[in-house]
Amino acid sequence: MSGAELVTEADVEAYERDGAVVIRGLFRDWVDQIRAGIDRNMAEPGPYAAENLKPGEGGRFFDDYCNWERIPEFRAVIEGSAAGAAAARLMRSQTAQVFHDHVLVKEPGTSKPTPWHQDGPYYFVDGRQTISFWSPMDPVREASLRCVAGSHRWEKPVLPTKWLTEENFFPDTGEYIPVPDPDKEPMRFKVLEWEMEPGDAVAFHYKTLHGARGNDSASRRRAFSLRLVGDDARYVERPGRTSPPYPGHGMKPGERLREDWFPVIWRAA
Repeated sequence: MSGAELVTEADVEAYERDGAVVIRGLFRDWVDQIRAGIDRNMAEPGPYAAENLKPGEGGRFFDDYCNWERIPEFRAVIEGSAAGAAAARLMRSQTAQVFHDHVLVKEPGTSKPTPWHQDGPYYFVDGRQTISFWSPMDPVREASLRCVAGSHRWEKPVLPTKWLTEENFFPDTGEYIPVPDPDKEPMRFKVLEWEMEPGDAVAFHYKTLHGARGNDSASRRRAFSLRLVGDDARYVERPGRTSPPYPGHGMKPGERLREDWFPVIWRAA
């Protein structure tokens, strides 16, 4: 099925309302290719690869990003799958432009959760039309992505932190709010969570607060994420270094992301 056929109008409305929706089977035909790409990525980590456990914490929590140009399996998925068309429909955009890829692997017995955060404050891009796809390559029951409904419409963004040290990512300028804990305030926050099969994908806005449980199961939890932007996304400056940093990009505030670095993978006829 094409991306437009996979995404219904109800999905688009849910995305706009909640900032997150699950699209079943978006990468179903690409699971083997993505798994091979993850294997290659873990065997040949890039410059941004990280191990996200402190000494004494069990398991392994690996992540890495910005590797699609050097890992052919990821490039094939980005250029050949329905993700671009699906993203454009969900964003109500005439284009879908690549920002970056992201791999997150929690081996069995990794109790550490992915901390609550919004992606947007780490990035040098902002806009109403932004989207991430988070797709597990293993059946997921308890270690799924968790998203706080409506958090993409909060007045202030959440201050980004470093996952390993829990320090602030850059100085608090007063424009941000501290990281909330939805589990401690269940009456205040509505947390969306899904059981998922390999190739299903959660689509969520860059400003949606999200996290993930630890993986206490006996199987791996490999996830592939693809970050895309639409028509209104523009380069912005942050109070400090961004993640990904993309040194030497040469862009100025208010400009669209340069297409030679961030290609458009889908465009309306």
